Amino acid sequence: MSTRDGTETENTKKSTELFSQFGDDSADEQKLKIEDIYGVIERMSKEKFHRIFNRKKFNKMQKMIDERKMTLENAILLLKCIGYCSSLKSEWTFYFYESSLNERFQKMIIEEDEKKEGKDEKLLVDLCECYIFLSCKFTHELLSICVPCILKVALRKEGNEESQREVDFALLALSNIKYTKVEKELYLTEITEIIRFHQEHHNLTLLAYQSAWEFLINRLLRDKSLEEVIVNELQFPRAATRVLDDMVRFVDWKKEKEEEKEERRKDKHKELIILRWLRTLERYFHNCTTWKEGNVELINSLVQLFRAAKYNHRKIGYKCIDILLITLKHGAAGVDGLLKGGAIDAAMEEILQQTLNHSSMWNCLRFFEVILEKLKEEEDDEKGEKEDDESEKMKRKEVKRKVFEKMEEEGYEDCTLSFQNIFDLLFMQMAYDLIDVHHHNILELMMR
Repeated sequence: MSTRDGTETENTKKSTELFSQFGDDSADEQKLKIEDIYGVIERMSKEKFHRIFNRKKFNKMQKMIDERKMTLENAILLLKCIGYCSSLKSEWTFYFYESSLNERFQKMIIEEDEKKEGKDEKLLVDLCECYIFLSCKFTHELLSICVPCILKVALRKEGNEESQREVDFALLALSNIKYTKVEKELYLTEITEIIRFHQEHHNLTLLAYQSAWEFLINRLLRDKSLEEVIVNELQFPRAATRVLDDMVRFVDWKKEKEEEKEERRKDKHKELIILRWLRTLERYFHNCTTWKEGNVELINSLVQLFRAAKYNHRKIGYKCIDILLITLKHGAAGVDGLLKGGAIDAAMEEILQQTLNHSSMWNCLRFFEVILEKLKEEEDDEKGEKEDDESEKMKRKEVKRKVFEKMEEEGYEDCTLSFQNIFDLLFMQMAYDLIDVHHHNILELMMR
């Protein structure tokens, strides 16, 4: 058994033991155990997380509340810890949505909201955050209650640690609403104010700021009119460029991996936040395709992050290459923009590395394949548009010349003498990785 597998097994046992003892503990003892559980699930893999916090577990919590073995306050605290960890890691908890506890919370949200007198605002916020954190589907009725309720918390501008933590929770919860339509009147004024205030006063943590942007950019999928707000009014390309530049400057990308346990935990937390920012960039480039010139500086910052992270933080490096490919495929930047932003140089550097693995090789080759496809499309457009402006034609020819010169200078031609063979080889390597080593004879038979 590997060290990682052993640690995973210990985490699973510890969290199961802590949870099973809840019914025998006082409310204060339960709170202490919840802190321990939070520490355990923070280190847990996705697979173990979903194995432990399944529908049966959530139904058991509902039963424990009914039997007064767990207070509602402690149940909410535990659910918010679970929701915080799963959302930070960008994982959905499907099982809560199917549980009786979810049904109970939905009913409580509606009942609390409908109270004319004696409404418990804190309880309503807690219930709404649990629902948004842990559900994978949302009803229009509950969103119309939860989104404004949570945004009230996110709008707080107090500088103390407790208030900042509540804002973090609120915005992280909202970012979990991914594909469901949310009416503009429920959020646009407030989320715009939150982002603008931070841009002037820097009151949010990096996680909260990213979560605010993610919530807004997630809405683009169903409302393209938000492009104007995101790009022109709130200037996302400029804001994201600053964030990426700060990451490159202030993260110790060359740090050795033998540092103290607490330092490793902090580094993992930073890595998760950086990956969340990259995911937001991915969605932005996927949906905002009319702002090509304004994206050049952002692409350059993404390239600098890739160069900083590619040796000791390969997961971040891979994601950067993925995003550069998306900008090209979806038209968020033309070949000239990628050239100016340094993306072609970065991909060339990566593809010529002797230590390149097949996943990175595949992405880089695909990147250049799409570049060649785009140049061919522009050439076909040029032939079909005889009345096209002469300066535009010259510009396209100049871009093409620069791309091919750069590829020739760096020796890309040598790498692509057997371009199709490389793809075939990589495909077979990926197939091999999917087949258990004990069944190697199957692969041999396939290759005959």
